[in-house]
Amino acid sequence: MPAGNVLTTYRFAVVLKKSLEAGPALNAAAHMTACLVDRADETTRAQMTFLDYRDRDGNSHPVSGLSLIVLSAKNSSQIRAARVAALEAGVLYVDFTQSMTGDSFVEQMERTGQFAEAELDYWGLAVFGPKQAVDPLTRKFSLWR
Repeated sequence: MPAGNVLTTYRFAVVLKKSLEAGPALNAAAHMTACLVDRADETTRAQMTFLDYRDRDGNSHPVSGLSLIVLSAKNSSQIRAARVAALEAGVLYVDFTQSMTGDSFVEQMERTGQFAEAELDYWGLAVFGPKQAVDPLTRKFSLWR
């Protein structure tokens, strides 16, 4: 079981561009969440509180004990601003842009490199950290519907 009050003090949040269709939104969310865990150091990963739920047959069903809220941004500019705020606050974050779709990762990397940051069309942002740091970054967004 998780130590202390980790379950009430840490949070995952994913913000997705409202205009995205379900498939691209799910793809962006999955990539960002996987990369968020990859970018976390060991201490942060422990705070993510990964658990094994076991069924009666003994099979493991791993999950984080923390909630992961999925939110909706009106546009790319809102996501960009939240990204900058996460960077300034020192919150662990990963973003996803339109240039990261289609073709292979090689073409995606080349395409992304052709844009200045201000030109990128942000599709999503995933963050993890203490609620007191994450909540101010995400409170302006609505729940994804």
